[in-house]
Amino acid sequence: MNRMHSLTLAALPALLVGVSRSGLAIARATPTSYRLPDETAKFKAAAGVEIVQNNCTACHSSDYIETQPRAQKSKKDFWQAEVTKMIKLYGAPIDDGDVGKIVDYLAANY
Repeated sequence: MNRMHSLTLAALPALLVGVSRSGLAIARATPTSYRLPDETAKFKAAAGVEIVQNNCTACHSSDYIETQPRAQKSKKDFWQAEVTKMIKLYGAPIDDGDVGKIVDYLAANY
């Protein structure tokens, strides 16, 4: 997957600094492109994988899911809390109808 991103304000290495007539420093950013590394983790092939791919990878890679703790009393409760956190805290745009399918997939496979 060739994923390219452009930075403007956050492109610190390409930041140009000047001084205005009033003596204030002025910073101007120039666009920068970079290539992200290819994904190393893949979602496990199982029922619901497409829904998880379409919703979860909009914000993070599948590596993030792979690194979550495994020793849970209830996998379903853990993943329900994680999905709810992604929606409420981080603003993940997940349809209500997809939440249960995502939780079921993650609990069954991770």
